[in-house]
Amino acid sequence: MNILLLGGGGREHAFAWKIAQSPRLEKLYIAPGNAGTRACGMNVDLDPSNFPALKQFVLNNYINLVVVGPEQPLVDGVKDYFLNDPEIRHIPVVGPSQEAARLEGSKEYAKAFMARHGVPTAAYFTVTASNVEEGCEFLASKVKAPYVLKADGLAAGKGVLIIDDLAEAQAELRAMLEGKFGSASKKVVIEEFLSGIEVSVFVATDGNSYKILPEAKDYKRIGEGDTGLNTGGMGAVSPVPFATQEFMEKVRARIVEPTVRGIREEGLDYTGFIFIGLMNCGGDPMVIEYNVRMGDPETEVVLPRITSDMIDLLEGIAHKTLHEKTLEVTPRTAATVVCVSEGYPGNYPKGLPISGLPAGGNVMGNSIVFHAGTGLKDGLTVTAGGRVLAVTSLGDSIRAATDRSYETIAKIDYEGKYCRRDIGRDLL
Repeated sequence: MNILLLGGGGREHAFAWKIAQSPRLEKLYIAPGNAGTRACGMNVDLDPSNFPALKQFVLNNYINLVVVGPEQPLVDGVKDYFLNDPEIRHIPVVGPSQEAARLEGSKEYAKAFMARHGVPTAAYFTVTASNVEEGCEFLASKVKAPYVLKADGLAAGKGVLIIDDLAEAQAELRAMLEGKFGSASKKVVIEEFLSGIEVSVFVATDGNSYKILPEAKDYKRIGEGDTGLNTGGMGAVSPVPFATQEFMEKVRARIVEPTVRGIREEGLDYTGFIFIGLMNCGGDPMVIEYNVRMGDPETEVVLPRITSDMIDLLEGIAHKTLHEKTLEVTPRTAATVVCVSEGYPGNYPKGLPISGLPAGGNVMGNSIVFHAGTGLKDGLTVTAGGRVLAVTSLGDSIRAATDRSYETIAKIDYEGKYCRRDIGRDLL
């Protein structure tokens, strides 16, 4: 099978690494990929949002399957583009339609979907420039601190503010509506704060049947002890100790089942992955958000635990035969630690040489080194993003897995390298 994988971050490197292990793979192309994905397939200089260029590439290279990593091409309608073109509609795209992708592309759309299908989530109120005074009044009288403000649209994982002070929350609400997060915050969803501990649940679905992948807990804040600014993710662990069989059965019955049933009942074209961000509120799962693709860095911790064939799973999703496929998962623990550039998530330098990387592959000792933001310059691997590397290790415990990742990270160097040293420690 010839596969085109769209994206160039750590999530896509993890997909490329896993797909490349399948004996059913003929050729794997990654668009645009990064310095690390070259060990898994061929990088191609294509913009995932340039749909006409994607069409030409899949025709020229006899592509059998397109796998979409990031959310933007899905929200922009890449699947619809393929389905509406008679020359390429026979090539399946793993990912939802543009309408279904609104489950991530619009917080308000997702909340309304949850309400229609009885999926447990926090109370909310939607604000635009036209009802900003109502929004401020809602903050003052209907919800208690801390106050949660979410940009309705895509904001690269940074469009959520949690604020303790009412006056500050009202000021930030106005700032968001005035463009703090660009067009993403032209509409803002105010939410009731959910108290508990977060867990991410991942579901593969062909629109009818589904399989629940390994769950993960990720770490969003830049500073240890979950302090400082939100990032795209500083690390993750899987499995999650508090996600017991009893808890996961509640997740399946109360959240996954009604979500997939709602997709089916509303006629949404959804063949892909659902990332369900949950809060464990005293043993009861509540949905924080949907994403319409796998998470990052969670993909780097989830896929290494899957021992069955990745192409088999992707084919089941694409051809609506997922119920016939087998998902096998190792009980071992995986831990991912992300190395970032100095200054991230603010301004940071690029083009810094990275030393100590595994030669000619991705495996280094007991770890897999996934590239998140890297590039090539004069034949050298250099930094090209805020999140640079995601180092994943397997072990018989959280401590064993994280220790292995930290041992590997100590052998890799670039100017300003930073990682959190407490990934998984809260779960010990």
